[in-house]
Amino acid sequence: MRHSVFSLLLFMLGTSCLLGGEAPKVEKQVVVFGKEGEFGAWPANHGMWIWGNEILVGLSTGTHKDLGPYYHNIDREKPENHVLARSLDGGETWRMEYPAEKGMLILDGLRHGIMPPNLKEPALKPLTEALDFSHPDFCMTLRFHDIHGGVSRLYYSYDRGKKWSGPFELPLFAQPGIMARTDMIINGKHDAHFLLTASKSNEKEGRVICVRTTDGGLTWKFLSYVGPEPKGFSIMPSSVRLSENELYTTTRRREGSGEDRHRWIDAWRSTDNGNSWEFVNDPVEDVGEGNPPDLIKLQDGRLCLIYGDRKSPFEMQAKLSSDNGVTWSEPIVLHADGGGRDMGYPRSVQRPDGKIVSTYYFFTKEDPYRKVYATIWDPGTK
Repeated sequence: MRHSVFSLLLFMLGTSCLLGGEAPKVEKQVVVFGKEGEFGAWPANHGMWIWGNEILVGLSTGTHKDLGPYYHNIDREKPENHVLARSLDGGETWRMEYPAEKGMLILDGLRHGIMPPNLKEPALKPLTEALDFSHPDFCMTLRFHDIHGGVSRLYYSYDRGKKWSGPFELPLFAQPGIMARTDMIINGKHDAHFLLTASKSNEKEGRVICVRTTDGGLTWKFLSYVGPEPKGFSIMPSSVRLSENELYTTTRRREGSGEDRHRWIDAWRSTDNGNSWEFVNDPVEDVGEGNPPDLIKLQDGRLCLIYGDRKSPFEMQAKLSSDNGVTWSEPIVLHADGGGRDMGYPRSVQRPDGKIVSTYYFFTKEDPYRKVYATIWDPGTK
């Protein structure tokens, strides 16, 4: 812990001098979900939304099972639940919501919610009514059926996630499979870009594609691949808009195995609204066993990248960029001294007061149960 705190103090001093403003500062960590004997994880697989100081995040829960240091410690013989956590005070406190149990949608006389793929859900249907992405209480989640491919689905809500409509089928975009998670850039009422993980030509995961709808999801257009097809994978994009025609995305990368393995986060830029992409850099050159990026654009225009560093000492970290992702700061430690590699998968939002709320899952050497945390932190100033 002393090493992590010292490193953070050094970073804060260096960042303050470099940027000429106030340094980033971690304010508190709160438990979103955590129970003895249970497993909580993977906000990155679901989504996170904010309306003022009201925040909603999706996560998975299940039963804890000790499977050793190299596997997710969840009992796969018992249900994985897709649930929601809601905060009404900017992430200070949270309450759990269980849409699959409550039944958030009446469809064909049956009650349905956001369900994990191992539970029976209604057949996927095409969307027949244009989505209003500009609705003040809109939120959407995209879910995949299997990491090896298949058809993905979407759910949406116009009341801040209290009632959901879905599941609706996403197109395959002429790909072997789509493993969608929620990564969308809203352009207007019916206009949005989506970056999705698709199967590679050998039907293994995966590579990132960029698609767009201009009629609220009734029709879709494939725009581009983000980079060439990798030998390993490029998955789980997290993207922002930089300007009227410029997009920026980060992806989770993996190549090689054994001593030659490499796990990192790379970045790509489009200057033609997603029709083509060029490589920028590797904001995080080594994330241990690999972890997805969580990219947000701050109110002051900076980019903020949050990720789990799945190598010793197992930390949640963040980096900042003041030049649209051309260069990145040294890591900011958000949560130190993790118990192992089964951690990370963050989602973050920025509150109206400028503080960032980053959610992720984590455990310590003293407490083996995976819990979902929220770190509330101040990104400082330019």
